[in-house]
Amino acid sequence: MDQAEEVSHAATWRHAGVDDLDAIMNIQSVVHDLLPERREVIADKLRHYGDGCLVLCGRDGIVLGYGLSHPWRLDEAPALDTIMSRIPDDSDCLFVHDVALLPAARGKGASKAFVERIRTLARRDRLSALALVSVYGTTTIWAALGFELRPVPAMAAKLAAYGETARYMVAVVDARAD
Repeated sequence: MDQAEEVSHAATWRHAGVDDLDAIMNIQSVVHDLLPERREVIADKLRHYGDGCLVLCGRDGIVLGYGLSHPWRLDEAPALDTIMSRIPDDSDCLFVHDVALLPAARGKGASKAFVERIRTLARRDRLSALALVSVYGTTTIWAALGFELRPVPAMAAKLAAYGETARYMVAVVDARAD
């Protein structure tokens, strides 16, 4: 197991599958009760870009968290709870749609391991950046993982749907291998 997959001796990231949808929806109901998305929206992300959809599993195989990402356009954010018709042909970033961890999995390096893994994925796919919308006042956490605030006035209305603390953030992906 490489460092990007290892969170601690107790939990690892693995690719998510359709069989993980119940666990993902249960975690979403705990972590994102203010920003819920329909099951078919999550399934759509798995279908369009399975490589960027991961679940965090404890040693016992229980899913403790999930991370969803997919290619997108820099300085844009997909609408919440919306099925993508397709991934844009001119995608230039890997959009971190959601990272949700149960309280027991927090503070153990899981988010860092997820970001390292998708950073490698972005390099593989020749995407120049990682982008996300920070919610619930988590900008400090994302900044510690290499993301910087990026004001995009044209996104103000879309960000409002993510809540009043929503902030767009970007991390440049170094094209060099790890």
